[in-house]
Amino acid sequence: MVLFMLPELKKELNSLADPMQAKILQRFFKTGRGEYGEGDIFLGIKVPIQRKLAKKYLGLKLNDIQKLLNSKIHEERLVGLLILVSQYNKTRDSKKKREIFYFYLNNTAKINNWDLVDLSAPNIAGDYLLNNYSKKNILYKLARSKNLWEKRISIVSTFAFIRQKKFEDTLAISEILLGDTHDLIHKAVGWMLREVGKKDQNVLEEFLKKNYNNLARTTLRYAIERFEEKKRKSFLSGKF
Repeated sequence: MVLFMLPELKKELNSLADPMQAKILQRFFKTGRGEYGEGDIFLGIKVPIQRKLAKKYLGLKLNDIQKLLNSKIHEERLVGLLILVSQYNKTRDSKKKREIFYFYLNNTAKINNWDLVDLSAPNIAGDYLLNNYSKKNILYKLARSKNLWEKRISIVSTFAFIRQKKFEDTLAISEILLGDTHDLIHKAVGWMLREVGKKDQNVLEEFLKKNYNNLARTTLRYAIERFEEKKRKSFLSGKF
């Protein structure tokens, strides 16, 4: 474990920068003017390498993780979140888990791309609320936010619930988000519905039939991706 962590971590990240890969990622994560990732800066470092760095710098303090989350550099924010997830998973101290959860909530504005959400939300927000279920209303507040990323956090966090075969909140939050116009929300809802279907296809089918007229086409396609072909075609045509 490195003692003087933050400067060394940033130095390592910069040393691993790959300008060609950075250009690819800038396009992939839609960083152009008016796009959802506008202004995001990439160094061009692949996620497995970032995971290794997160493990190496696991002892980073929250105030230094905050500095990473405040960065305009995508990889600095992602490594900060990966460290946070590891710290959350490793501690058995309920007070520390609570501290990390609320730290995470206070930084939703910095968790501002889909990979940042997807690699952190189920493991921190989802797990915490699964084990502190009386506070689940936080997810519903996020679902009704005007912020794209808070809405994605709300639905993707329920992955933790789905793993335990608790579908109620995934379905309820999906209904809240069905009217959303953003493709990244359509995909996230469809993804979580597909995960429900992996656990119980009947639950998924009932939801799709009930809400069919309000489903974005992308959401439907994601949700039924694992259906056998005949049934998948019947849902695509609305003849089920």
